[in-house]
Amino acid sequence: MIGKLKGLVDGFGDDFVHVDVNGVVYEVFCSAKTMASMPQVGHASVVHIETIVREDMIRLYGFFTEAEKAWFTTLMTVQGVGSRVALAILSVLTPSELASAIALQDKAMVGRANGVGPKLAVRIITELKGKAPAPGAIDAGVLGLQAALGEGVASGNVADAVSALTNLGYSSAQASAAVARVVGKEGESLATDKLIRLGLRELSSG
Repeated sequence: MIGKLKGLVDGFGDDFVHVDVNGVVYEVFCSAKTMASMPQVGHASVVHIETIVREDMIRLYGFFTEAEKAWFTTLMTVQGVGSRVALAILSVLTPSELASAIALQDKAMVGRANGVGPKLAVRIITELKGKAPAPGAIDAGVLGLQAALGEGVASGNVADAVSALTNLGYSSAQASAAVARVVGKEGESLATDKLIRLGLRELSSG
């Protein structure tokens, strides 16, 4: 079993990279985010590998981080999510964004991926709630507030600030993460308008 490839980038395709490991060139299929993180041809790279073996093929899937690899395998435990859809989701969402979307039950965020319709998005966030493979990818305070928001137990000013930021066009995951960072620094007693202003500052600086 291949766990990781260390070698030189030999070339790129639309959704794969060729990695030369001591003269053996491996074809590795990747998400768009991993592809964007790869170095140029001829430069050294490290790719975390998940191998899928079927009757008619053996295919390598590569990831820039262990967290992305863990999410890939976790996503495929959901009925209707194969390797193509899992890669599509990881092409538009980082592991922390995906964990946030699931914690908040934000089906619209997951539904941004190609091949993920409304019903599948609901199935993904429902079946994977509480099953994040890498909870450490999100700050504990952020995740705690997101859970409180998702279950309707966050304080009114915090919930109102998140709602206002969402109405400005940010996803609920982005908005709640920004407000959570503000609350972590300033506390929950801030007025809603100040939470919104500081939340916008967090979003613009991120």
